[in-house]
Amino acid sequence: MQSGRFRQWLAEQGCGFRELGPSGQSASVEVRHGNRRAVLAPQHAGEPVEESVVLQTVKALGLRCSDLPGRWEHFPHGADIGVRGIGYTLARAFAEAARAMTAAAVDPDEIRPASAVDVSCEGRNPEDLLYAWLNAVVYEMAVRRMLFGKFEVEIEGGTLRAVARGEPVSQSRHEPAVEIKGATMTALSVRRENDEWIAQCVVDV
Repeated sequence: MQSGRFRQWLAEQGCGFRELGPSGQSASVEVRHGNRRAVLAPQHAGEPVEESVVLQTVKALGLRCSDLPGRWEHFPHGADIGVRGIGYTLARAFAEAARAMTAAAVDPDEIRPASAVDVSCEGRNPEDLLYAWLNAVVYEMAVRRMLFGKFEVEIEGGTLRAVARGEPVSQSRHEPAVEIKGATMTALSVRRENDEWIAQCVVDV
């Protein structure tokens, strides 16, 4: 995530800033959110901020990593659907990939976050972890007969822990367009492009 974008996002969350050095010179910046504080090292607006620094800063300020910027999209693949999550952290990209999978059936923004379900899985590498994660979500949707529209994801090494929020499926209100059967290894990819993570695969419907 570029330094300028990160500071803009922090400002949108209600954070205040104070330079810790002479005016006009490159200096560290103190960030405050309520009674919490963090310090950012000097950086130009276009320079990338390390993902570990983003996560440490967000947590130190008492903000939620799940609120970091992210988006999802679909890509065509025959009779199935390609799902792609994009985010400034790996965890955010995984959360958005799950939202893209939900969106293959229903609008995730129309799902009420009435219930929370814990989900965890492991993977040998990022691609293996994405495959395990999306199929864990499919499993929870199937056995609980629920739809999930919001995901709070944390990744540490090869372990993913998440909270999926949603509600029981209603055929009349949600009108699912397809049945999501599972994630596949087709077009499976987790990669970093510029300052964003991209996590994608094809979903069997």
